Amino acid sequence: QLQASGGGLARAGDSLSLSCVASGRTFRDKAMAWFRQAPGLEREFVAAISQFTWIDGSTYYADSVKGRFTISRDNARNTVFLQMLNLRPEDTGVYYCAGGGGGRTVGDYVYWGQGTLVTVSS
Repeated sequence: QLQASGGGLARAGDSLSLSCVASGRTFRDKAMAWFRQAPGLEREFVAAISQFTWIDGSTYYADSVKGRFTISRDNARNTVFLQMLNLRPEDTGVYYCAGGGGGRTVGDYVYWGQGTLVTVSS
């Protein structure tokens, strides 16, 4: 199971940090990702981190968040993080963490958390 937390209300330009704790199994052998879903829209890719963190390119981002968001993981704590800087109203949505084979699509991931809501006002 994946449990996401850290969402809340923010103003444009603010920062928030999300966490996702895995339980029930280790996820150190899985790529981990964050997706988000705004009301009325499809779930979209935000960021992902490979299980091979020592390799260049182990993290990758949607163009809309590149340079503002940072994904990281702590395998000892079975936790993945998403640091979000300089938030924009268009970052509003429910943020989901996911574990699986890696990639930029929903179908690339098997394990999903319940989501945490991020609301950014202008």
